[in-house]
Amino acid sequence: METKQLEFPLSLGEVAEDGSFSGYASVFDVIDSHNDVVVNGAFKRTLKNRSDVKLLWQHRMDEPIGVINHLQEDDNGLYIEGKLLLDIQRAKESYSLLKSGAINGLSIGYSVVDYDIDSQSGSRVLKDVDLWEVSLVTFPANKRSGVTSLKAGEQPQTIREFEHFLRDAGFSRNEAKNISLSGFPQREADMDEFDVLESTLDRAIHSLT
Repeated sequence: METKQLEFPLSLGEVAEDGSFSGYASVFDVIDSHNDVVVNGAFKRTLKNRSDVKLLWQHRMDEPIGVINHLQEDDNGLYIEGKLLLDIQRAKESYSLLKSGAINGLSIGYSVVDYDIDSQSGSRVLKDVDLWEVSLVTFPANKRSGVTSLKAGEQPQTIREFEHFLRDAGFSRNEAKNISLSGFPQREADMDEFDVLESTLDRAIHSLT
């Protein structure tokens, strides 16, 4: 059975002082550098049947650096909440590297169970995979995926702050600027400010993936 790795960026703003973080370990419907694309439901069997997915450093089986507290599929991808165990030396080093921006990647290690070939693009569509581990890595492969949630009190209040948030989430400078200028949420009577921002960001991400 083939074993592969797929990498995505981690938003550094989501790394807490106690080592907790959240993000997307995989994003659906994005063709990777190997011409593979993961689709919604690919992790369903793993999430139902396994509770021992590991959090590793650079895919090294002998270097666990924390625990995974929560994994779930949503419309965007495979969402993860984890925590670095900062009394472990490698985890402490990983935390420092993340906070400094020296590394910013999340990657998954998995085995392909079932797939189709897209007749138009020729891409391999991964419908079912065995997920073994999630790793912090140096080089993310896809810069358009990552954390899209906002913590309470961290909502951008201006176009510039919204642009900076998009840059942290992995968008290029031009992409972030264009999204900010065309989609920064204004106050609406039937939605509070956070809901408007979340809706705008969801539209922005889907338009670029």
